[in-house]
Amino acid sequence: MKTPKFWQHDGLLALLLSPLSHGMTAIGRIRRTIKQTRRIKVPVLCVGNFVAGGAGKTPVAIAVAERLIARGGNPHFLTRGYGGTITGPTRVDATRHGAEHTGDEALLLARAAPCWIARRRPAGGAAAAHYGADVVVMDDGFQNPSLRQTLSMVVIDGRYGLGNRRVLPAGPLREPFEDGIARAHAIVLLGEDEHGILETLPETLPVLRADIVPAETDHLAGKTVFAFAGIARPEKFYATLEAVGARIADTRSFDDHHIFNPAEIGWLLDKAAILEALPVTTEKDWVRLPDVVRDRFATLPITVQWRDEAALDALLDQLG
Repeated sequence: MKTPKFWQHDGLLALLLSPLSHGMTAIGRIRRTIKQTRRIKVPVLCVGNFVAGGAGKTPVAIAVAERLIARGGNPHFLTRGYGGTITGPTRVDATRHGAEHTGDEALLLARAAPCWIARRRPAGGAAAAHYGADVVVMDDGFQNPSLRQTLSMVVIDGRYGLGNRRVLPAGPLREPFEDGIARAHAIVLLGEDEHGILETLPETLPVLRADIVPAETDHLAGKTVFAFAGIARPEKFYATLEAVGARIADTRSFDDHHIFNPAEIGWLLDKAAILEALPVTTEKDWVRLPDVVRDRFATLPITVQWRDEAALDALLDQLG
């Protein structure tokens, strides 16, 4: 699904849905109270978020793993594999697995470090440790109590903030903000703080500042493009394209994690031809395209740029 616009404002629809939000909150609290938490023999670093989709946790997880590798570590990723059919524990193999098996995020993670898919996170973490991981970087799962988290980093998009601060379905929060902030060990704030998030955080909670920036731009600067995306907030992608100098002829947005069928792929290519534009999409969308057509679509690679890498290192030192 696309992020509903009413999640950004505390209007009538949010108010009408608030009883369901109270139910979701109660279920989450009960689950975290009664669920048995398992430990594994290596540290677990969770990169999660408070909101449903679009916060930037996967790029942050990749950047954290890259920093661990630079420090001499051997991190393995752990993810549920949302949108895929594999239940695991299974190590992602890009030569055998497609997005239909693993989901899109797992394929991106596996480019940076070994990645395990497991619906039962303790089993996936144990498998990663068995095969040499000295730290498990868990992409998502902050609200899941099944695997003990040594260090929890919660990502917040400074531009979007926390929406109307209501819990699903009345708003974008997966749990009440005060519940999540009490368990977080650090916040990763991406971009500028446009909603005063910093003012609401405990003074003792470490905050890492970072930005998601394009990794490559020369192939798009000055080009006329037809942009499409199946992510939670596609407008972020379109704005970035314009910022790097691309001229957007038209756009097409799909639901988050959308799997493109042959008819849609044909339409996208035909539309780009009519517009005399380069069809361009996100890396997450690109890995969901069939191998045989991927070279006909351009992407805008992104990376996370830390404003204070020493602060990140100080946090990672806590992993032991």
